[in-house]
Parts: sequence; structure tokens; C-alpha cells
Amino acid sequence: MNAARGVRSGDLLYPTVALAAGIALWWTLSVALAIPSFLLPSPDEVAAQLVGNPRLYLVNALATVEKVVVGGAVGTAAGFGFGLVVGTIPLARRALYPYLVTVRVLPKIAIAPVLLIYLGTGFTTAVVFVALVTFFPLVVSTAAGLSRTPEPQLDLLRSVNAGPIDTLVRVRLPYALPDVFAGLKQSVTLAVVGAVVAEWVVARRGLGYLILLGMENLRTDIMIAALSVLVVVGLSCYGGVVLCQRAIVRRFPVTGTEP
Repeated sequence: MNAARGVRSGDLLYPTVALAAGIALWWTLSVALAIPSFLLPSPDEVAAQLVGNPRLYLVNALATVEKVVVGGAVGTAAGFGFGLVVGTIPLARRALYPYLVTVRVLPKIAIAPVLLIYLGTGFTTAVVFVALVTFFPLVVSTAAGLSRTPEPQLDLLRSVNAGPIDTLVRVRLPYALPDVFAGLKQSVTLAVVGAVVAEWVVARRGLGYLILLGMENLRTDIMIAALSVLVVVGLSCYGGVVLCQRAIVRRFPVTGTEP
């Protein structure tokens, strides 16, 4: 128990020390080399931007989070459901899985202009883009996870005439959970990226739009401040998935160890 606590403390301590060292190096270079603010503002200038305009960053962060949550929820729910179909119906897997892998490697930014033509600009287009970005990783991961069930487990369930629903819920899903969560982590990360890309193209609010605005006006302090808030949003979403995984691992030990 104490060892586990030590590992968890180290997991928090070492990244914190690395972050502090990085900020110290950033501040030292910006001051020692007298780098102009429009090229690289110092950490205190970025902090002053955040503290001096909290509402600007809060409003835009909430706009980005809204796209991430709504689009991510739609995309992951649809991806998980479609992954169940592909993973449990052999004919669907043989017919659709190659296309899912092909579409997964397609650059998603190429989809944005198509959505712009059919849906126009605004919140709906951004949500659809985020949903599409998060859909494919979870489909592929779920389908792959469902194929990892040990054959002896399936033979045992067949011997007691277990139905397909019982087999799925009691055995196949627990064994698939590591892959499902791996796909979910990818989807959450891509949801944040997708929201920013969508805000560059179709939105007029959000951290992505704020970064674009800062770039157009050579306000590097605004860009870095928005990026800092975006990192917090991304880490919070990823951390939420990790906490859910740890809780479910305790409920279903067969899924493996905690990350």
C-alpha cells in the first residue's frame, strides 16, 4: 500500500518538477537573451495576460469545452456502439474493418472544408467535426479488444449454453476494456485537437479562435496564454478518462493493471 502511494506521489512530483524547470529555463532565456516580447514573451508576461483578462480566457475555454464534451460524447458513443457491431458480428468485421482502418489514417483536417460546404459555419459544424475525429479510434479499438477474449473462456460459456448477450457482458467486454480505454484516451485527445481545428475554420469563439486572433495580431502573449489554458483542458479530459479506467479496473480485475 505504501509503495503504491509512493509511486503515485512520484507520478505527480516528477512532472511538476520538470514543469517548474522548464518555466525557469524559459524565463532565464527570455531575460538573458533579451528576446522581444512579440517573439517570446516571458512567463510573467503570459501570467499577467491570464490574470489581467480572466473572463476572456474563461469564456473561450468554456466554448471549447462545450465542443469537446458534446462532440466527444456523440463521437465516442457512436464509435463504441459501432465497434460492438464490428467486433461481435464476423460478417460486419470482414466487410467494414478494412474501410475503418483506411478512413482512420485519412487527415481529418481534409474533412473540414466538406462540412463547411454542407453545414456552414457555427457550433453544429464544429460538433460534427469533433464527433467524426473521435469516432474512428474508438471503433477500431473496441473491435480489436473484443477479439482478445481467450478461447477457453468462450468454450466454457458455450458449454453452459450462454447466450451472445451474456457472453458479451460477462467475458468479452471485460477483456476488451483495456483496448476500449486506449481508444477512448486517443479520442479525448483528438477531441481537443478537433475543437481547436474547428474553431480555426468555422467558429468565432473558443481557445482555437483566440490563438488564431493572437497570431493575426502578433500577440504571442495571448497565443501562449490560450495554449496554456488549452493544455489544462486537455489534461483534465485525459485525467478524467484515467480515473474512470482505474475505477472500472477495480470493478473488473480481469481488465489488467492500472495505467
